[in-house]
Amino acid sequence: MIVGDLITDEIPPLKVTDTVEMALDWMEQFKVSHLPVVNDRELVGLISENELMDYEHPEEVINTSKLHFMRPVLHHYQHTYDLVKLMGSLNLTLIPVLDENEHYKGCITLKGLVQNLSSMTAVQNSGGVIVLEMNQHDYSVTQIGNIIEGNDAKLLSLHVSSSPDSTKIEVTLKVNREDLSGLLQTFSRYNYTVKAAFQNGDYSKNIKDKLDEFLHFLNI
Repeated sequence: MIVGDLITDEIPPLKVTDTVEMALDWMEQFKVSHLPVVNDRELVGLISENELMDYEHPEEVINTSKLHFMRPVLHHYQHTYDLVKLMGSLNLTLIPVLDENEHYKGCITLKGLVQNLSSMTAVQNSGGVIVLEMNQHDYSVTQIGNIIEGNDAKLLSLHVSSSPDSTKIEVTLKVNREDLSGLLQTFSRYNYTVKAAFQNGDYSKNIKDKLDEFLHFLNI
């Protein structure tokens, strides 16, 4: 999935002729802490609620006010992973997106990102989850995929996590089968360490519930 697929048209950008007070009103209305500011199609930058709250003259227009603008931007053709990394590192609730001509194309909200991540990780799909632990040099997505397909199952999503102070990794697999007994036996036969297994949709339901709680929090 690319960044352009996640752009929302629900939140318009601020113009440089808009007031600080209007910017704060929009942030409250759209439940975000950041908004893009544009001059025609040129992105001026991203303004934050924290800075606007301390501004002494909310009636002033943005282009005459002495405000600090951030410029964390993405292009519409970049991958969603770039979006996740940038929004996470800067704690953004919204990020502007540019087209190939460096013109403002739209924005992506944190809420929209979370909703699409649930789709990317197959949270909504029924099935089971297996968590494997192994040394980094033993990791083979081909062998893992062959084991799953050899048990007449399909791999819906795969996530690899590691710790900087360890040579081991965790591989979380979402498959389209809730009965994992055959898969677990095969992984054991191939000397894989099964750290955890979640059948009957328990793991997926737990993750979905947490995502729903987080989305509810964003709406507060």
